[in-house]
Amino acid sequence: LDQGFDLPPLMLTPDEIEAAVLGAQLVASRGDPSLARAAQDLIAKIGASVPERLRPYVLEPAGRAVPGWRTAPPDQLDMAQVRAAIRAGRKITLHYRDEQDRESRRTVWPVTVGYHETVRMLVAWCELRTDFRNFRTDRVIAAEFIEDRYPDRPSLLRARWRKALDEER
Repeated sequence: LDQGFDLPPLMLTPDEIEAAVLGAQLVASRGDPSLARAAQDLIAKIGASVPERLRPYVLEPAGRAVPGWRTAPPDQLDMAQVRAAIRAGRKITLHYRDEQDRESRRTVWPVTVGYHETVRMLVAWCELRTDFRNFRTDRVIAAEFIEDRYPDRPSLLRARWRKALDEER
């Protein structure tokens, strides 16, 4: 190689392997079915791709993500479609039931999905409230994935959300 050029790292360190496996275990235990399957596949791929001497870091890690004491209620919306809408900057219309059992319809600009111990939250800009709102995914009764794009790029919307969070603190 010419001077000033480096090859990227070709192998994970033991700590990187344990970090990746621990993160994948968390996703496998708390993620929606599609992400949980992907996390399990990731662990298998890491185990198959590392040299034999590093395989114990995958198969017998020093740390383990403990499953939550309660599992998340089932979602009524396709989380894979939600993630696709987030990446594409497309709107979603939610038929939603709040904690007081009141129903509403909201057109939202999805920002991110938060994975908590027992629930998942869709963070979105709500056209009705003209502000960022959190929607528990288990309270969504139905969802319509709209072809309309919201005006900002997804990265700009996320930056606005992070700024709003910082201002609340």
